[in-house]
Amino acid sequence: MPRSPGVYLILTVGLFAACGTDTPAVPASDTASAAPVDAEVEWFVDQAEATGLDYIHFNGMTGGFYTPEMMGPGVGLFDYDNDGDLDVYIPQGELLGEGEPLITPPEGQPLTDRLFRNELEVHPDGTRTLRFTDVTNASGLRSRGYGIGVATGDYDNDGWVDLYVTRFGPNQLFRNLGDGTFLDVSATSGTDDASWGAPATFLDYDRDGFLDLFVGNYLAYTLETHTQCYAPSGVADYCAPESGLPQSNVLYRNQGNGTFVDVTVAAGLARDFGPALGNASADFNNDGWIDLFVANDQMENQLWINQQDGTFQNMALLSGAALGAGGNAKADMGVDAGDFDNDGDEDLFITELTGQGSTLYVNDGRGLFEDLSAPRGIRGASLPYTGFGAAWIDIDNDGWQDIIAVNGTVTTDIERLSPENPFPLDQRNQVFQNRRDGSFEDVTDQAGGVFNLSEVSRGAAFGDLDNDGDTDLIVANTAGPARLLINAIGQQNHWLGLELIGRQTPRDMLGARVAVMLADGSTLWRRARADGSYASANDPRVLVGLAEVATTELRLRVTWPSGLTEEWLDLPINQYTTLTEGTGGSLSP
Repeated sequence: MPRSPGVYLILTVGLFAACGTDTPAVPASDTASAAPVDAEVEWFVDQAEATGLDYIHFNGMTGGFYTPEMMGPGVGLFDYDNDGDLDVYIPQGELLGEGEPLITPPEGQPLTDRLFRNELEVHPDGTRTLRFTDVTNASGLRSRGYGIGVATGDYDNDGWVDLYVTRFGPNQLFRNLGDGTFLDVSATSGTDDASWGAPATFLDYDRDGFLDLFVGNYLAYTLETHTQCYAPSGVADYCAPESGLPQSNVLYRNQGNGTFVDVTVAAGLARDFGPALGNASADFNNDGWIDLFVANDQMENQLWINQQDGTFQNMALLSGAALGAGGNAKADMGVDAGDFDNDGDEDLFITELTGQGSTLYVNDGRGLFEDLSAPRGIRGASLPYTGFGAAWIDIDNDGWQDIIAVNGTVTTDIERLSPENPFPLDQRNQVFQNRRDGSFEDVTDQAGGVFNLSEVSRGAAFGDLDNDGDTDLIVANTAGPARLLINAIGQQNHWLGLELIGRQTPRDMLGARVAVMLADGSTLWRRARADGSYASANDPRVLVGLAEVATTELRLRVTWPSGLTEEWLDLPINQYTTLTEGTGGSLSP
């Protein structure tokens, strides 16, 4: 399948100059105009029930207001069987505390994590039939504990994507055996951290050809040490993160023999940490080495800049990405890095607490950020919501990345609390359309009836589930059903799909960037990655919207994690193409 986990483009001198502080936030040259969106077509349609994605989350609440019951689950999209389409993994909860659950467990569904195999059929006339089959039992996946998040990556370079699951309890690493089954190697690999993990990502930070693993931990919290918190009205409610102590994150270096070693201290990451809920790996300062941004709940964020010697330095405060525009720490949950303004650097979108508003950090090309949430149309529209999963997504393939954020508050709506509604934390999700001038418009009401639903949304994973050239998404709701949102408008424009694999092993090359240079002189920048959002794993392929550009006269430049920069010409559009490192026109060693 066209897969492609992270590719980082080392910029030429001229491109570095284009990313300097004197460069306007939005390039002067626009891409070709996009085809107008058909007003009669819903942008997204929920196809979960119709396709057999039959999953309902059980949060295990028994009346104790335990924090984990409102924090999951994430979602994982990955092609575990290498048949060319994305399969789905969703963690499950379990009973928390003693007593009867206040929300009935889903009838007819096992209380275990679930793996759904994608049975996509493409018919001769081009139409597609998408359906999912639950293969959890046959896969050998045996989950233990309360599931939170998902990370995916081929850590042993055998060409089969492996699975890491964070938990309220020991995390689990499942090795893909390549025959449809998985082996639990959590203990033998050295990655069975017993802390409360939330986000995680595979990344090759030392450029040795093996994927390392970062795990973000939340609070030092147990059911035994839980203390009851209260709303201002005096009614029992969930605790704020300040009521607990954060736990140090963990960086594991892949030793190339199936095992990992904890290098958190040696790499410098033990110096600063907070209650981590989101992370994104990207080359934020354009030096060709992968960096790491960690979003913390009500504490300063960290921006770990790779020092190219196995260590990192936290530059968040100096770079402007540690705090909000007012100098305050915010309740950061989900995060994604992407080039929304097509100027060649990675910007950040972060979801936050009701009353704080989501944050847009705009990168100047050197890893220095400015909070432009308010003037760019993000802050005001997001103030009523508490966001979790989010991503940059070119919904209509016009060449400009939009935003989808999924929401659900973390404090109980006392007025709606009742025995029939014991978990009133629901909110609507949101869609922001890129106006191509550096600003965004809240277009949630235009995005389809599924965005009229009010649910407690947490994880969101983004990818082309039906392989038709646009980005779909799966939303996981706490104590509710998973939603499969199929994109119905992206096909109106042209696109370029890429799977980027290594020369030594047919795995996704997590940690790279791609530049697509159009005939009019404009450039579209994209990153191949699987991380971002909230506790979720995304489609690792690169998907570039081309608007109405219907030509193969495209120049494509890829810089691989090794530092090799290559160029391809005349690639076919409106289909996925596999590019292998070392087979393009070499531009640099």
